[in-house]
Amino acid sequence: MALIALAADKGSPGVTTAAVALAAVWPRRVLLAETDPAGGDLVYRSAAAHGGPLNPNTGMLSIAATARRGLVPDQIWDHVQPLSGGLEVLVGLGNAEQAAGLAGLWPTLGHSFASLAESPNAPADVIADCGRIAGDTPVVDLFPHASLVLLISRTEPEAIARVRDRAAALGNKLHGGQRGAATLGLPMIGVVLITDTNDAAKIAGQVNDMLVHAQTGARVVGTIADDPAGADQLAGRKRGRLDKSLLIRSARKVTADLYQQYGAAWSVPTQAQHGQLNGHAEAGR
Repeated sequence: MALIALAADKGSPGVTTAAVALAAVWPRRVLLAETDPAGGDLVYRSAAAHGGPLNPNTGMLSIAATARRGLVPDQIWDHVQPLSGGLEVLVGLGNAEQAAGLAGLWPTLGHSFASLAESPNAPADVIADCGRIAGDTPVVDLFPHASLVLLISRTEPEAIARVRDRAAALGNKLHGGQRGAATLGLPMIGVVLITDTNDAAKIAGQVNDMLVHAQTGARVVGTIADDPAGADQLAGRKRGRLDKSLLIRSARKVTADLYQQYGAAWSVPTQAQHGQLNGHAEAGR
């Protein structure tokens, strides 16, 4: 099993939408963890399985008290809530001020997320929505425990320049500062571009060449469609066939490519996938 951390450098490129979309089509059981120290969004945009709102006090806020006494991976499930579509989530903090309660606990959380495969009841991968990161963002302490760190970026020139610089900085931090050799280290640093599907392949190739030339150690691992209608369906704000949306179709390709390249290293016996996407699709009709 694996911990996959998603983050962005600046702005709002769609980290939460990308995280939910990838989790919805993930080929094994998965837990979506909102680990953004600035606070989570799902409690405002998604309904719980019982039809009412998610409980903002059950999730990252409640897990803090448990983690201070030591956190066994299986205990994570005590703080998880299912969305109306079936996706299991660890709801994020309500605001940035609450992040003080997690001070010093991020490495513990990272280790437990990465070790969730050892849960005797329900092994799972963890997709962590880490929000925007900077050099002193505490959530970066999760990254050494991840199998993969995915930087989400749009394709405007300034966004590409920022993701290049952020990838290089993360490579130095996580892989000992060996420029150009970061691809040999773990976690791998990947870039996922949010872009128009018509130009996706061309832009991905250009950005990847730039990352290689700059010796960042990062590579473009895929593109997700810039699909506002699909994002609204995913969030339950719009009705429609979510499984046919450009957003979900492109997210499915990203997950397939990731598993083709890295799945063997993550594979352990698992339970069947819960069918999160089918639930989301039904909820969006």
